Amino acid sequence: MAIVLQGIKGEISIAELCRQHNISQTLYYNWRDRFIEGGKQRLNGKGENNPTIEYKTRIKELEHIIGKQTITIDILKKTQELLG
Repeated sequence: MAIVLQGIKGEISIAELCRQHNISQTLYYNWRDRFIEGGKQRLNGKGENNPTIEYKTRIKELEHIIGKQTITIDILKKTQELLG
């Protein structure tokens, strides 16, 4: 949420914000759209706090981290093979 709010403030470009947090712009815009839609629903009295949605969001974040780590491990293995 903090990243989305920082992007909405517009103090830095979205590209720079995403670089700082090591996320894709597509991911940022997905978060922003979900944030805005959630706000609209809450203002209309809908969309009570749903733990399932929070869990799914956290799972996606963790999957993203695992994916990046997997790529890093693969690169390190290949580098070690070339040097070994």
